[in-house]
Amino acid sequence: MSAVDAQAVLRGHRIVPVYTPASVDEARHVARALQAGGIGAIEVTLRTPAAMGAVAALARECPDMRVGAGTVLEVEQLRRLKDIGAAFAVSPGSTRELLDAAVELQIAYLPGVATGSEVMVALAAGHRLLKVFPAEPINALELIDAWRGPFAQARFCPTGGIDAVRAGEYLRRSNVACLGGSWLTPADALRNGDWARVEALAREAATLAAR
Repeated sequence: MSAVDAQAVLRGHRIVPVYTPASVDEARHVARALQAGGIGAIEVTLRTPAAMGAVAALARECPDMRVGAGTVLEVEQLRRLKDIGAAFAVSPGSTRELLDAAVELQIAYLPGVATGSEVMVALAAGHRLLKVFPAEPINALELIDAWRGPFAQARFCPTGGIDAVRAGEYLRRSNVACLGGSWLTPADALRNGDWARVEALAREAATLAAR
């Protein structure tokens, strides 16, 4: 059995907002605002009690959106995400158990990598789209450039500390398929229910991704 092609699942979605939900209702508003701004994918982080419910609701109610989950640390989380219809799962690192379980469950999976050894382990398990995390603290632009030669078959999704200014630098790399960023869902906009601002940020990001 082969791993699900995560790059195919996310093809056409070069910027994936990373969002931590306070409630399911908030998640609905965020998803609608992102879609209105031209963004068609979202990574809901499993960091709050509302997260699984938010993934389930968005997967059910937003059929035109690629709804995934991040901060996946355990195999049981992968199983639940598969059951509730998540399109993909993302981890800040990886374990052999998660790498294998994603193949067994047939869910698109982006394991986190920060070293060449971690890239090799993920590739050996059949995964080709890898999350580079934490991107900015580890100077991921240079890493991604260096990995182009030895890991020609890999594509990367850098995440962590990237903002709208830096996003363009990453997207210009030929081996960057997409990137994750939380700048599209700023905490003050969520707190104030400023969905128009989220939509405006999404529209700017969609324009950037199309260049």
